Amino acid sequence: MNKLIVVLLTLLVSCAAPKECCSQDFKKYFKFATFYGAASGGTSISDVETFSVTNGLETSTIKTPFDYNVAFGVRKIARFGYENKAQTFYDGTETSWSDGANVGKVKGLEFLFEIDYTRQQGNEYVDQHHFVRFVDDKYILKGEYLEDGFADIKYFETSERYRYKVSNKLSFNIGAAQRLSEPYGYDPLEEWKLDNGDIHYTYLALQEGYNVDVFNSEYFDPNGNLVATNVEVWEEIVIPNVLANYTQKKRDALDLMIQHSIVVGFDYYYYTKSFWTHAWGNLMPWHVDQGGEFSYHNFNGGQWYDYSGGIIFGTKLSKRLGVFTEGKYNKYWNREWYDFKLGINYIIR
Repeated sequence: MNKLIVVLLTLLVSCAAPKECCSQDFKKYFKFATFYGAASGGTSISDVETFSVTNGLETSTIKTPFDYNVAFGVRKIARFGYENKAQTFYDGTETSWSDGANVGKVKGLEFLFEIDYTRQQGNEYVDQHHFVRFVDDKYILKGEYLEDGFADIKYFETSERYRYKVSNKLSFNIGAAQRLSEPYGYDPLEEWKLDNGDIHYTYLALQEGYNVDVFNSEYFDPNGNLVATNVEVWEEIVIPNVLANYTQKKRDALDLMIQHSIVVGFDYYYYTKSFWTHAWGNLMPWHVDQGGEFSYHNFNGGQWYDYSGGIIFGTKLSKRLGVFTEGKYNKYWNREWYDFKLGINYIIR
């Protein structure tokens, strides 16, 4: 975190200098960088008709608003040989698989700052990915912030690694990593669980301000609004929202925790016009146990493995036929998020 702050402060201080100096530093740090902003949208899933016979036949339509994505960002990352250069503009929807690698195409400073506001099938969430990376022949420094609203993961990570180059294609690294996040080992519903694993959900709802009229089978939210007239709707629709809101409220009330870990990794890159392979991986096999009620060591019962990696492979089997596969996988605190694609191209001449 300190190194990322130093880099950002350096940029700011440089712009507080005389105009000539500011201009030179700005060009130095942002040469070949791209600022971008874009918006896209489209039709979501179709509307759904629902029926009720409680008070005679009633029909209603559940409408899903259109999907959209609004992205803003700035990036300075050298392209690898296999990356497609055909697209004229950045629109924020590109998937640059190689952004997860430990080292880039060139040495020195590279960075990415991007934020996306997205609505998908009626659900709104924010995605953010920011990092500053400095790569040298002997070491790697990186500060990164990731928020994936769809995967429900958010953390800030810094790492300082010694780098050993076996060749121009392969290198290994080892060092220390620090991650700042919410206590993912905390389960707010644990205190409400019975011996058989069920939840005292009605008692929890009453604590949260809900009211139940058992005789008339009516259920009211904390504002006094009628939200259910039978136990089926109460259990299948209302209670899941109660549990989700309660869990989020309890987690938001906790302070962030910092996790110190040992990290080892590798990077491999080989490219020709007809064959290329780019692979990288990271493993955190040991973590400092700082104790505390919400330590992930307590939740997991000891040490655990956190890891991430990716591979990009492609080959042109002939002038007409080519195959490719790309993907990356992450697992932190037993939370998984990943992307992949594979395909075949055949050109008819």
